[in-house]
Amino acid sequence: MKEIINKKHNNNEPWFKWLTRELNSYEAFHDFESGKNPRDVAEDFISRNSIAISEVFEDFDEEDKDTLDQFLKLTECEMHVFRILEKQIELRNKIRFVDFKKRKKIKS
Repeated sequence: MKEIINKKHNNNEPWFKWLTRELNSYEAFHDFESGKNPRDVAEDFISRNSIAISEVFEDFDEEDKDTLDQFLKLTECEMHVFRILEKQIELRNKIRFVDFKKRKKIKS
């Protein structure tokens, strides 16, 4: 099993590149379609990659912790951007445009 992990995780590859690659190849949308919520999908990802993640953490240092903090901020920012866009789409769909140029003709 360790040989498989080592093929997937090169010690010279920064952990965030490994994580990004693994997350991008993870089929989370299949889990969403089956009704799982994002937290459960994340926990499944961690569980499936627990050995590789523990290997990454063996060499985790303060610089890596700072990088993780920056990723957390960036991820939170992205979530807020998506929420704002979602609200704007909802508002746009609620707005009805009235053409004031078209007036009803008054019958005499």
